Amino acid sequence: HVQLVESGGGSAQVGGSLRLSCVASGDSPYCLGWFRQAPGKEREGIAAIDSDGRTTYADAVKGRFTISQDNAKTTLYLEMNSLKPEDTAIYYCAARRDECGMTWKWRRVYDYWGQGTQVTVS
Repeated sequence: HVQLVESGGGSAQVGGSLRLSCVASGDSPYCLGWFRQAPGKEREGIAAIDSDGRTTYADAVKGRFTISQDNAKTTLYLEMNSLKPEDTAIYYCAARRDECGMTWKWRRVYDYWGQGTQVTVS
């Protein structure tokens, strides 16, 4: 079992930056991802990192967001730069007991979820 707790959300100006954190406790997952859900929209995968540090990004955030982990692999980060109004959403971290692979964007393959943190860009 894995427990995930996000923090670091808040408000930012267009072009600004925020860093989200997600503390993971319990079993060590193989894949960790960040998802977001804007009002009236589906939850979408935006970034993932697997157990050997390989990262992958959705086109919407590539070049602006960076996913990373601390050395102990207990905290997941999402560094968000050049923020846009369309980045406004609730952001969730998620974990799965398998490598990220080609299905990293699929919500249903993740086994554990954090409670979410609001990010507002205006």
